[in-house]
Amino acid sequence: MQVSADQAEVIALKALAWLMTNDELLPVFMGATGAAEADLRENAADPAFLGSLLDFLTMDDAWVVEFCDQAGIAYELPMLARMALPGGAQMHWT
Repeated sequence: MQVSADQAEVIALKALAWLMTNDELLPVFMGATGAAEADLRENAADPAFLGSLLDFLTMDDAWVVEFCDQAGIAYELPMLARMALPGGAQMHWT
């Protein structure tokens, strides 16, 4: 399955909305990125920012499961969406 850039942005925006309501994980994201709450709103339309958000989300399987269960999407979609956004291309060294 392949995800278009537009579909990837929608998935990432859903992840951002989910993150904004997660009182435990939002401070972790903000601490790890140095982002302020205003930055989240300001950069919500930036595909590179959305990619970095999905990078963060996909660091932990439990976060992916929690987000996907809440959003009603397949568990592989956050990673597929990440690959469709800037900086998400996988490197093949062989």
